[in-house]
Amino acid sequence: MKRYVLTVDLKDDPRLVAEYKAHHRRVWPEVRRSLRRVGVKAMDIYALGRRLTMGMDTTDRFDLRRGFAAHAASDPRCAEWEALMRGYQEPPPGARPGEVGAPTDRVFHLAAALPRARRRPRSR
Repeated sequence: MKRYVLTVDLKDDPRLVAEYKAHHRRVWPEVRRSLRRVGVKAMDIYALGRRLTMGMDTTDRFDLRRGFAAHAASDPRCAEWEALMRGYQEPPPGARPGEVGAPTDRVFHLAAALPRARRRPRSR
């Protein structure tokens, strides 16, 4: 499994921020199905003001650019959704030209702790 974490900013308009969040409370079923079909296993989007952070767990074969291109091309409703969402978004500081969502670099990782083996009481 791969993990991607991207950041994007919403436009500086409280009404647009509220609309964006409202849309994500009712993501279209075609969009959900398509994301799963291209290899997205799980996705979370977090907001701090107008800064968004999106985390995605994907299949090992998933490629970010090709995956999202395939998703948008998979169904007219998916292309419509992506165009609608782009209308709310703008590149964050540090994004490359033409890039709306900028990949982030992991600076720390704490792995899940493995359960300790159960110890048997010593015989006397």
